[in-house]
Amino acid sequence: MKVVFAAGGTGGHINPALAAAGELRRREPDAEILFIGTADHMESRLVPAAGFDFKTIAIAGFQRKLTPKNIVKNIKTVRLLLESTSAVRKILTDFAPDVVVGFGGYVSGPVVRTAAKMRIHTAIHEQNAYPGVTNKALAKVADAVMLTVPAAAEHLSCKNEPVITGLPVRHEIVEADRDFSRAKIGVPEHSMMILSMGGSLGAKAVNEAMVGVIAARCEEKDLFFMHATGKYGKWVPDALEKQGVHLANEKNVVIREYIDDMDTCLSAADLVIGRAGASSLSEIEATGKASVLIPSPNVAENHQYHNAMALVRNNAARMIEEKDLTVDKLLSVIDELKNDRALLKTIGQNARKMAVLDSAKVICDKIMELAK
Repeated sequence: MKVVFAAGGTGGHINPALAAAGELRRREPDAEILFIGTADHMESRLVPAAGFDFKTIAIAGFQRKLTPKNIVKNIKTVRLLLESTSAVRKILTDFAPDVVVGFGGYVSGPVVRTAAKMRIHTAIHEQNAYPGVTNKALAKVADAVMLTVPAAAEHLSCKNEPVITGLPVRHEIVEADRDFSRAKIGVPEHSMMILSMGGSLGAKAVNEAMVGVIAARCEEKDLFFMHATGKYGKWVPDALEKQGVHLANEKNVVIREYIDDMDTCLSAADLVIGRAGASSLSEIEATGKASVLIPSPNVAENHQYHNAMALVRNNAARMIEEKDLTVDKLLSVIDELKNDRALLKTIGQNARKMAVLDSAKVICDKIMELAK
């Protein structure tokens, strides 16, 4: 069996694809798996690191706001789209897959669309309750449409009846050992580890709030901070230094650009602070972690707010909207959970109850069905 996965842009598209591919590799060790992505986004690092073959195409997304500058970008995107279609056709002809699966991001567009024209079986997976532009278009041609939540079907016109699969989480994350992970990172036995991040690109509001939190609490030796700044948060270390946090001397503060070993870091954490993307929440639920969610207001249909509220209503997370986010408010929530470890544990247990742990299996079942 040969399967192509197309995913790119953000971890929200790439990580579920890696989880599904990992499950497929375990079930079918002889299966040949190829990922297609771009050379300049995070899939170029994450996919090879996971041990999968990887080929790239040059593609960009369309700019929706029509300014003179964006019109020029869109003309270039049209050219890249035409060129990428030819490149994809060559890759698919050479690899000869039985199934092509798109997990979102604009790289999925030409891959799945070209596969469909070549009469190769195709499938797509939509992570959010409000589908992206690419998947809205692909749903009309894909043989199988897989959804994380039923609500997404309301916004799609599908060739065939969609399948509800949930969102897969890599087995390495689910099975990681907390004690081993904490020892590997160097977290003291009785410290409360706070893992914070704002996504692969970095969220300015989250970064600014965490700079204030770390500066205010880094001397408390029963707290351990690991913060991922994202691509556009490289200023964070300098900001901390200006507030008197000398990272070279701080044993309980770790600052990274990106969390490559999420299985280790998430299993070691006691509290997670970050956005409310579907992929992140699935990982939080699968590992049973308490969290403080700060939904991004800059997403379609404000879907991160609704994602977060699903947990909040089940006492499975705390939420602070970005418009209300201050250092003091975030410190207040952290202090509440630090001082009430029973509550911290309860919130994590409630999150675990919401997890759908057989999502990768359901997706693999559908891929194998198409392959036959």
